[in-house]
Amino acid sequence: MNAHNRAEEIEETVDVDNVAVAEVEDGIRDFVRNDIAYLRRPQVASPDTAPVDPGAEATVNNVNSLIQRVAGTSLAEIENLISELESLRDLLHSEGQRVQREISGYAHLSQAAMKSTRMIADNVAQWKRAADGLRNG
Repeated sequence: MNAHNRAEEIEETVDVDNVAVAEVEDGIRDFVRNDIAYLRRPQVASPDTAPVDPGAEATVNNVNSLIQRVAGTSLAEIENLISELESLRDLLHSEGQRVQREISGYAHLSQAAMKSTRMIADNVAQWKRAADGLRNG
């Protein structure tokens, strides 16, 4: 009974934590949207509106540049990782084939050893019968 109650408490705590995390994430999304939304809206020049703030335009350009640099670096790292994984896959494939060849060689060697052992055992048995026949005869 105690373990069951403890499991329910943990489940309720996890649910509360998930709700709290979701609320914080929503708050962050709303903040970011509201903070830069004016930068994304096209400015329509009209007689009663002020001209576009050069600082806002520079900020947009800086943000775009930053995103391109981060994305470019991330893409380069991902491409490097993919090429490393492909080379590792090729290495594992070739090593797997090598191990299969060696296992096959050991299996053939084992079969040859078994045949040789049978032949030796058969010959020893024949010699023993021949020796017994000479003693008895």
